[in-house]
Amino acid sequence: MNPNSTRVRLRPANTQRIPFWGQLFLGLMWVAYTVSLIITDAGASDMYFLHYVFLVFSLVYLGYVLVHNAPIFGTQSYLEFTPGYIVHKEGLFRAKQAFAAETIQALDMGGQQLRLRLTDGNSHALSLRQVRGLKRRRLMRDQVQAFATKHNIPLKG
Repeated sequence: MNPNSTRVRLRPANTQRIPFWGQLFLGLMWVAYTVSLIITDAGASDMYFLHYVFLVFSLVYLGYVLVHNAPIFGTQSYLEFTPGYIVHKEGLFRAKQAFAAETIQALDMGGQQLRLRLTDGNSHALSLRQVRGLKRRRLMRDQVQAFATKHNIPLKG
């Protein structure tokens, strides 16, 4: 990781009921089952095209699982400190959350979360459980402190 980088990589939030390897195994089993039905002509009838439809859906599911959980297209979950914003991206299929320094009233850094209190009265909690490794946690804390001092934002924690 570039030492001058302002982006802290987050691991994907593991909120699924089935873990990544279980989802991958399930998708591969669906593909194997469908391919075996196509090859052996088992259950061949007027509706044989459904095997191909199910195969396509199984491949789409596998692609979704891989794209959502593995960094195929680069870092998809990150916390970035730009000169005027804090940007939080939770994953490939989630929108970025950008918080302008002018709208941040205070920053509260706890052990597992960074809470941003905004001037409009709203509060956003960013989970820091996704920050992996001591070096990244130290980098993230340093960047939060630098951002707070640069923009004169009170920082607790």
